[in-house]
Order: sequence, then C-alpha cells, then structure tokens
Amino acid sequence: MRRIVIVLVVFVLVLGGLIGYRLRSQARALAAPAGGSGEIEGTIVELSSRVGARIVEQPVREGQAVKAGGLLLRLDCADPAAALAEAEARLAAAQAQAAAAMAQVKASERSRVAAGAAEEAARAQAQALAAQAEAAERQAQRLANLPADVAASSIDLTQASAAQLTHQTAAAKAQATASAEQARAAAVNTGAAASQARAALAQVRAGEAAVARARLLVGECELRAPRDAEIQTLPHEAGELVAPGAVLVRLVDLSEVKATFYLPNAEIGAVKPGARAEVVADAWPGEVFEGTVRTVSLEAEFTPRNIQTRTDRDRLVYPIEVVVTNRDGKLRAGMPVQVSLPGTGR
Repeated sequence: MRRIVIVLVVFVLVLGGLIGYRLRSQARALAAPAGGSGEIEGTIVELSSRVGARIVEQPVREGQAVKAGGLLLRLDCADPAAALAEAEARLAAAQAQAAAAMAQVKASERSRVAAGAAEEAARAQAQALAAQAEAAERQAQRLANLPADVAASSIDLTQASAAQLTHQTAAAKAQATASAEQARAAAVNTGAAASQARAALAQVRAGEAAVARARLLVGECELRAPRDAEIQTLPHEAGELVAPGAVLVRLVDLSEVKATFYLPNAEIGAVKPGARAEVVADAWPGEVFEGTVRTVSLEAEFTPRNIQTRTDRDRLVYPIEVVVTNRDGKLRAGMPVQVSLPGTGR
C-alpha cells in the first residue's frame, strides 16, 4: 500500500512538473515577439534578346559570380550588322540630298533678292528719267514762248532730249516689270526648293530612326550583366539557334534578399511596413540578420469557408514580406529562416 502511495505521489509530482513546464512554455511563447518561419529568396533577373540568332560565345557558367557590365553571351550579328550598314548608307544619301536641297533653297532666295533689288533700281531709274523728261518738256515750252530770236535749234534739241528721256523712262519701266516677273519666278522656285528641302529633311529623320533601330538590334547581340549577381541558369548552349525574346540567362542577386512568413489573424495588428525584423538562418544559428518589413498582405490565405468562431478566425494567416541585408553573401536562395519582429509581443 505504501508503495502505491509513493508511486502516486511521484506520478502527481511528475505530472505537475510537466503541466507547469507546459504552462511556462506557453507563457514564454505568448510573450515572445511575433514571427514565423520562411525561406530566403533572391532577386531574379531574366535576360533575353530582341533578335533571334545563333549563340556563338558563352564565356560564363552556372553558379559563377559576375560583375555589372560583364559579358554573359554573344549572338551571331551578321544580319543585324548588314542591316546597320545599309541603314547608314541610306542615311548618308539622304543627308547629301538634304544638303543639295538646302543649297538650292539658298540659291533661289539669293536670286529672288537680286531680282527684287533690280526691280527697285529700275523703278527708281524710271522715276528719275520721268522727272528729267518732264523738266525737258517744260524747258522746251519755255523756249517756245520766248521771242523769235531764240534759236530754233535749241528748242528742237530740248524737245529731242525730252523725247529720248521719255523713251528711256519707258525702257526702265519695262525693265522693272521684267525684274518683278523674275522676282516672282524666283519666289516660286524658292517655295519649290523649300518643299524639296523639307522632304529631304524628313528622309534624313527617317534614316536616323532606321540607323538607331539597327544599332539597337546590333547591341542586342551581346548580353551583359545589368548588376552584380550570380548566374543561376543558362538554358542554352553555344551553337544553338534561339528565338527572339527567349530567356538566355537567368541571374540571381543576393545582395538584398527577402523572406516571406505568415502571421495569424490575432497578431496581424502588431506589424506594419517599415517595422524592424530579425532573421536567423538554420545554417548560421548564432548570427542575427537585420531586416525590414516591406509588405503586409491585405488578403488572408488558407481561409476556411465559414468563419464563424474565434478558432476559425485564428486560422486566418497573412503573408509578411521582409527584406534582409545579406552581409557577406551568407544567405543563399532556398535557405530556411526564422523571422521575428522585436517589440511585438503576442
């Protein structure tokens, strides 16, 4: 009987200890910061080309670290290079035509200005000759009204001079009219030359656009790293013919990584974007990595159909994305981590 009592006492003590330990563990868990487990993800960059061609060089390998600007892959550029040479030749021809058209515009403008100046000079000369002719006519009339002893030859000479000046005036007016016609013709030629020049300049702009596009395609024949990263995947081998837009290189940038974990509905109010986070990786158990909450999802996941009870509501979880500074590149894609949010007791 005594043994039974002793066994019962020991059993009660052990059971009480286990219950106490469980209660203390639950209390510590409730007092601990909110958090959860996640997996490290890097920034994936997929590179492709606008041109379809054969791979002629691939000097890198999967898993290799590359620097920004480093050559990753080179395609056969024979066709794009020929298209560029043709576009440059067409552009040179268009520029020559535009230069000739602009020269024609300037020549036509000079002809118009010269004809206008000649017209003005002829009209001025006609006005001067007309004034001289009028003066000669008045002189002849004055001489005719004088006494008879005035020599008839002087009167005849004056009248002849007036007639000659009248003829010269008519000739000057005719020259002015001809110069005006030349000026109008030169203006028409100037307009036509200006239209040709505008068309030639439009051809130059089209040629420049064609050259720019051809150079862009030639530039697509070399793939270079846009940032410091590691090569995750090389889907093709040298010698393969690839289509435009096909993924040729997949990079992963581990300088700044992220981890996504889930918080239950009861704890979602304790976290906001920008909050501080601490991340511990299984591979580096003694080291804490600093992080920052980037996003808090607006929609729950793993939602049950009917949310009627508190238990059902507690089953709702929200994805939380944390950005982690990857010191020395220790965190690798796929590593399991534990994320906690200091200052957010449960």
